[in-house]
Amino acid sequence: MAFDPTTLEIYRALFTSVAEEMGIALRRTAFSPNIKERRDYSCAVFDSSGRVIAQGDHMPVHLGSMPMAVAAALREVDPKPGEVVALNDPYAGGTHLPDVTLVTGVFLEKKDEGKGRRGERGEKKNRRVLSSPRPPVSPSPRPLFYVANRAHHADIGGATPGSMGLATDIYGEGLRIPPVRLVREGQIDSDMMRLLLANVRGNTERRGDFEAQIGSLQIGANRLLEIVDRRGEQETREYANQLISYSARIMRQVIGTIPDGAYEAEDCLDDDGIDDQPVRIRVRIAIKRDRAIVDFTGSAPQVAGAINAVEAITVSAVSYVFRCLVGAEIPASAGLMQPIEVIAPQGTVVNALPPASVAGGNVEMSQRIVDVLFKALSHALPDRIPAASQGTMNNLTIGGIDQRTGQEFSYYETVAGGLGARPTLDGMDGVHTHMTNSLNTPAEAMEYAYPLRVREYRLRRSSGGRGKHRGGDGVIREIETLVPARMSLLADRRKYGPYGLAGGQDGKTGTNVIIRDGETLNVAAKGSHALQAGDRIRIETPGGGGWGKKNQAAD
Repeated sequence: MAFDPTTLEIYRALFTSVAEEMGIALRRTAFSPNIKERRDYSCAVFDSSGRVIAQGDHMPVHLGSMPMAVAAALREVDPKPGEVVALNDPYAGGTHLPDVTLVTGVFLEKKDEGKGRRGERGEKKNRRVLSSPRPPVSPSPRPLFYVANRAHHADIGGATPGSMGLATDIYGEGLRIPPVRLVREGQIDSDMMRLLLANVRGNTERRGDFEAQIGSLQIGANRLLEIVDRRGEQETREYANQLISYSARIMRQVIGTIPDGAYEAEDCLDDDGIDDQPVRIRVRIAIKRDRAIVDFTGSAPQVAGAINAVEAITVSAVSYVFRCLVGAEIPASAGLMQPIEVIAPQGTVVNALPPASVAGGNVEMSQRIVDVLFKALSHALPDRIPAASQGTMNNLTIGGIDQRTGQEFSYYETVAGGLGARPTLDGMDGVHTHMTNSLNTPAEAMEYAYPLRVREYRLRRSSGGRGKHRGGDGVIREIETLVPARMSLLADRRKYGPYGLAGGQDGKTGTNVIIRDGETLNVAAKGSHALQAGDRIRIETPGGGGWGKKNQAAD
């Protein structure tokens, strides 16, 4: 088929709009504030081979790793018409246990081999098949596409409410779900759902979020089949392939603008929460013409604490950083990673093996991988790379019994911080950076849903690093619990501030305290604590690093 650039752009917009509409449907029908307010979810479209075609503008840490989850679902289950596969296993393409991925195929039942409205006028529409109560007897043997979404459930079991505590193996982190059928013949598998809900806190909210995810898949499948109906199956498939090829060509061109050579950097997390020693990440980026090899050899062995990343997380961070270099609209397809090879040695913090705990790999290690990658690239592209952003997601969970209802509750949130200064601009204040793309939970929504009260929420002035361009400021967020509860914190950049570049100063480190009866108690950045009614947890997040020397700035 002849390749037409205008038609390709139309298909890029069409496939992307499918993923975006899936996200809108998920957000509007979800039960938990974490999904409907913070938008901690992602949606994507895949071809019949499981290659990603398009993604919504959602969470980078989800989107870069979701292809591995889809590959595991197809390999282990290969969903048939009317089936939806669920999984969260970090060692089967997942990220951490609260992130549950659902995958389904998009099938056609066709009466003939017509080519859609463009192929034969008057042809009847193809019948839609996804998870209808009575799937057709003879659908097409292979799906045209797959659709998938991933949502962070505010609790997935484990030792602490919110499932983000400091476990020393994955068994303590929550319910681990290998690829299994959650929907069969268009109906939720009641046995499987009972099993899931029996192992999580706030199961009414969890059920609502699962059902919202399933409905989102249905929306995506319907929209894809409408595209096929209008344009024809052959053309739709061909342009899906062309989008992948186009992304690969663009990425090769971008890599080709980086001077050939090897660029190295090292950074570390404060500690793993168990041992007080820093956890090193080392990278070497080798550029040769239009290809890149990203080698993490020399990074620390996997640790006892919950900051280990699985391979999918590391690949996701690499994909994000190189996509940032593009600087223009580009199809978010499988082609982005074709010119890039990632070497992540097994048994290290960037490719942990079972049964390592991984709750923080998704949220903390991923951020530090981004930091070290940008630091390495700053040697090659000094006028394009920003200073380090806050480098943590400041994960806070609080859970207990809501005395208003007598039911369990589980609140989860990541807290914004400072964006690193850029070569031509200051960093932004109080934003979610890099591998997260979520929002805050509005005070009104939090206080309505949970027995919590927001006591203070403001920018942390002067926390960004000084320089020709200053780093963005972090925030101060103070939350009071109105009932006895258990709190878990999983954060970093409390010992080593986000680095500045080109002579800019580092951003300030973060702090965390519990305020009880007027007394301030310092607490570690990684750990769990019992809270009494009236206790307040106060988090001051890091600022971004500065860029350039201060004396270069105009008064």
